[in-house]
Amino acid sequence: MKSAGDIIESCRKELPGPLAARWASLFFSLHVLTLLISVAASQAFLAAATLAYSIHLLRRRPALDGAGLGLAIRFPPIKLPLLLYCLTTVNSVFWAEDPSAGGFVVRKLVLFLILLLSANLVTSARHLGALFRGLFLVAALAGLVGIAQFVIQYQEILRLHPSCVYLYMTLTRIHGFMGHWMNFSGQQMLVFSLLLAFLLASLSRRSPSRVIPAKAGIQTWTDAAPRIRVGDNTGDSHPLGLGGSLWVLGQDWKRKTLYGLLLAVVVTSLILSFTRGVWLGCMVATVYLAWRWKPRTLWAIPVLLLVVELAAPTLIRRRVSMAFHPREDPALAIRLEMWGAGLRMVQRHPWAGVGAGNIPWVYTEYLPPGVAPLYGYHDHLHNNFLQLAAERGLPCLIAWVGLMLALGWHILRIRRRLSSGRWIADAAFAAWLAFIAEGFFEFNFGTTPVLMVFLFVMSTPFVAEYLERGAQEPSSAL
Repeated sequence: MKSAGDIIESCRKELPGPLAARWASLFFSLHVLTLLISVAASQAFLAAATLAYSIHLLRRRPALDGAGLGLAIRFPPIKLPLLLYCLTTVNSVFWAEDPSAGGFVVRKLVLFLILLLSANLVTSARHLGALFRGLFLVAALAGLVGIAQFVIQYQEILRLHPSCVYLYMTLTRIHGFMGHWMNFSGQQMLVFSLLLAFLLASLSRRSPSRVIPAKAGIQTWTDAAPRIRVGDNTGDSHPLGLGGSLWVLGQDWKRKTLYGLLLAVVVTSLILSFTRGVWLGCMVATVYLAWRWKPRTLWAIPVLLLVVELAAPTLIRRRVSMAFHPREDPALAIRLEMWGAGLRMVQRHPWAGVGAGNIPWVYTEYLPPGVAPLYGYHDHLHNNFLQLAAERGLPCLIAWVGLMLALGWHILRIRRRLSSGRWIADAAFAAWLAFIAEGFFEFNFGTTPVLMVFLFVMSTPFVAEYLERGAQEPSSAL
């Protein structure tokens, strides 16, 4: 069993050598591990990581290193659509009725630094694996908190409003450590995609055992879940290739059981969140991962859904059935109203929209004459496509679609090129699909807590590609 000193030393070895880069990597790791706990803390760590990495870049020498290779700043190859998205977002502010309302939207663009920092500060497979496992644990912890919130809330409503349980359970839902159920469930959906892909990879045994020489402190992982021996036989039967890692889980069956329990907690919290858009996203992710894992298992999904529907409590069955009666469901009725208003905004302002952050102030102007808005939340249109077109114009929507397609295409490209770790690309693409599916019913790209998790998850296939390439090269970006 490892001592505390051994664990600290192992942690230190996973971080970059230069002092400023080491602190930047540490701060970025803390940013990832606090994403599901506190938005303020995670953003503070992101700012600290950005500052430390900037200091590192200012200090580093522009000359070639000892191997004759330049030290490059790595960034996923999505620069052009990302630049166009940022420019069209900023442009919409100048045409807005209230330009000051767009300040928060513009400041949120700095979150794309997550892609840059992840690509440069996650320096080994064990480092990436530790971040994944940390997210799994925190998601399960948040799920337990959410489940407890559901039990307390249900008992209270049953006592005070026994005849209106469904209504009150949908008005105030579980939120874990986040302030709103959409933030909580959106984050859980993305981690669910990662965790399910991880478990399916663990259940596969297609790749043979092999020895991978340790080079430049970088370890790699194999597709599926082979037994990897890295360098001096410190391997670990694990799809992340985490030999000698900081958290030893014991025998293989114990590890799978533990992660299975974590997944069960996350799934339970997702179900109890009553968020149907997230349910749809999880379903899409599950179908994709099952197809990648064993296509013959796809037939079991509708059977499983039928069993769940028949065995589910009355509250869950009613939540599903109400989706087929949008005029009777307040959440869907208000979305229909919003989407109609959004289309009118696009028709009147196709080039720059009504202005970033301006929808709450002009919303009633785009309702039919004499129609009062339905009671509810009108600050955004609950649809990524309509929101961006109405708020920032069709050019911004086109840029965003290009950005999302570029992310998806490059993830699939990386999956084909990786000789190991393909499950990470599958996990990211499943999360991408889930995010897109939920985005038809929620402006999740504008929800800061969900967007931060999404950007980190999207960066991980690029990190895997950089690490695999770095295992064959004598230098790294740091």
